[in-house]
Amino acid sequence: MGLGGCIILIAAGAILTFATDWEMEGVNLDLVGIILMIVGLIGTTTFSSIARRRRVVVPPATPVVDEEGHHHRRDGYSDGYGA
Repeated sequence: MGLGGCIILIAAGAILTFATDWEMEGVNLDLVGIILMIVGLIGTTTFSSIARRRRVVVPPATPVVDEEGHHHRRDGYSDGYGA
């Protein structure tokens, strides 16, 4: 469940708890709303802690200098120095 699902749970729980006055036989809608809000808050905190761990800043890799990649002359000189 993503962040959007957690926010929907919180909103649905708040609507059931504070905005309705329905009566159901054997079901306490206020308690169901509170439970939905708690589950939504737990999901939101879990999601945010996981997202914080994913945001690890990795410095860019430094280019590797290949020393063997130089072209050598065949006339007795190497990199401009005498033999």
